[in-house]
Amino acid sequence: MTSPPTHDFHPSSLREYDIRGIIGETLGEEDAYAIGRGFGTLIARDGGSAVATGFDGRTSSPMLEDALIRGLNDAGINAVSVGMGPTPMLYYAESVLESVQGGIMITGSHNPANYNGFKMVFQGRPFFGADILKLGTMASEGDWDSGSGSVERIDIIDEYVERLLKNFTGGAFRVGWDCGNGAAGPVIEKLTKLLAERGAGEHHLLYTEVDGSFPNHHPDPTEEKNLEDLKALVAEKGLDFGVAFDGDGDRIGAIDGEGRVIWGDQLLQIFAEDVLKSEPGATIIADVKASQALYDRIAELGGKPLMWKTGHSLIKSKMKETGSPLAGEMSGHVFFKHDYYGFDDAPYAAIRLIQAAANIGKSVTQLRSDMVEMINTPEMRFQVDESRKFAVIDEVLERLSASGAEVNDTDGARVNTEDGWWLLRASNTQDVLVARAEAKSHDGLDRLMAQIDEQLALSGLERGEQAGH
Repeated sequence: MTSPPTHDFHPSSLREYDIRGIIGETLGEEDAYAIGRGFGTLIARDGGSAVATGFDGRTSSPMLEDALIRGLNDAGINAVSVGMGPTPMLYYAESVLESVQGGIMITGSHNPANYNGFKMVFQGRPFFGADILKLGTMASEGDWDSGSGSVERIDIIDEYVERLLKNFTGGAFRVGWDCGNGAAGPVIEKLTKLLAERGAGEHHLLYTEVDGSFPNHHPDPTEEKNLEDLKALVAEKGLDFGVAFDGDGDRIGAIDGEGRVIWGDQLLQIFAEDVLKSEPGATIIADVKASQALYDRIAELGGKPLMWKTGHSLIKSKMKETGSPLAGEMSGHVFFKHDYYGFDDAPYAAIRLIQAAANIGKSVTQLRSDMVEMINTPEMRFQVDESRKFAVIDEVLERLSASGAEVNDTDGARVNTEDGWWLLRASNTQDVLVARAEAKSHDGLDRLMAQIDEQLALSGLERGEQAGH
């Protein structure tokens, strides 16, 4: 393929946190080349010489990596490919390989099988928002450096798996692991083999074979229907708990021994208790969708709870700014700076769950039972025109401020009332509004939902137009 002088991306593919699209429709080989060429140019202009690359188990991933590497090389940048694996393995390579100054992961995350995309790290920091838009501008103007670079393929999986267990002194629990045919499968096979060899419990695995068509269930552990097989395994074998991973292994899901889901903000309560033992008074960050029970629990444990915007790049940036040892999102991204690198790594979070239960001295089921029960809605999504989504939130905030309501506007509108709280925010990645509510009683939840309905109606929308994931 000859190098094109310029390139225009499909407008829907350049997102807030990453680049994503449908293969053959909104994303393809030429896009991958332009991403490599643009990102490589920025690395070169920053004095760098090499970038780590990796890809998930989707059928389109190797083709995209080839084109990406060609783009990097044509910008004069060397590529160090770690091959197929989970996103955190690529983040790990970017953190520890002294020869590289950035990293690009090819992954469609938890999107359907015909999607793919790119997540990027630049000189150890998240590359998002304006950075991603800049790649688009550079491509359309042909503002690219020229040069030649090499490609080196390395095998880092064993070193990565060893690092996951570096400070592990854990407990002998019986655990179920559901990899969902995603890219974390081979890592989990190696990880659980080492755990078993060290006498650390008993491990039962599901769907570790990487298959980009996801034949068993969709790899998104935040949807309860995708945890059915794991629940069946835990029940059948009488296991202590189970963990599940999304398609590229940067988000974790979990269930306890009774098959109850442990949501992202509930996992964070367990991790916070463990981390605050060794870092008393530390700031712990969660996104605006997290339960009030989490923020109250962090405070009760002597930590400083901080509510921040949803989005892995935004959370990572806030962690650096505050020196926070732990952060997490409702969606199952968990970030450990404590004893680790600060990026979202689901296999590592699974190890830390085993470790936390051992350190706290309670079973995961007991830890889940000890939590304050709140009544909450799942995340609700409403289709809204792209041009209207942020405007609606502005209108809602304006009306609420005029009414004197107690509002947190960190990311959309999160409104506290005597009943609990409700949230309405615009998604950064889709043309939807996201709503959630949490109360102490069912009647309270009905009142909160009525407030959401009222605000949507005042902006000419209906909650009935609910969008799928």
